[in-house]
Amino acid sequence: MLQQASIPIRTECPPGACVCEREVLLADPDADLRPLRLTRSEEQRLLERIDAVGSYAELRLLQERIRANLGVELRIAPGPNEVRTLRGILIVLEDRPGLCKKVRQSVPAAVRRVLERHPEITYAILHAHDLFGAGD
Repeated sequence: MLQQASIPIRTECPPGACVCEREVLLADPDADLRPLRLTRSEEQRLLERIDAVGSYAELRLLQERIRANLGVELRIAPGPNEVRTLRGILIVLEDRPGLCKKVRQSVPAAVRRVLERHPEITYAILHAHDLFGAGD
C-alpha cells in the first residue's frame, strides 16, 4: 500500500460510468498498476503528444512508449475488409484492468485525427502490412 500512495494514480470515475475494474486492481498486491498511472493530466499530455505526431516513425515510437509506460498495446492496422477510406484502418487501445473507458475511446480518436491530417502515415501503415503488393 505504501508504494501505491507514493505514485499518483487516476481518480476513480463516477459509479456506473466506467468498467475499468480499478478496485480489483488495487486489491491485488501483484497487479500491474501502470494503467492507473495515467491520470487525467497525463491523459491530456498523451493526447497532445499524439496530436503532435507527424510521421509513421513517430507513431511507431509512440506505440512503443505506450506499451512500455502503460503496459497496453495500441494496435493500428488495416481492417479485415477492403480499405477504401480511413475508416478501414482499425485503431484499438487494448482493454486492460485499470484503463479507463474514456481513455480507450480518446486515444484511438486522437490517432484517427492524426491520420486524417497526415495521409502519408496511413499509406505507410498500409505499406507496412503489405497491402500495396510490395512483397510480390
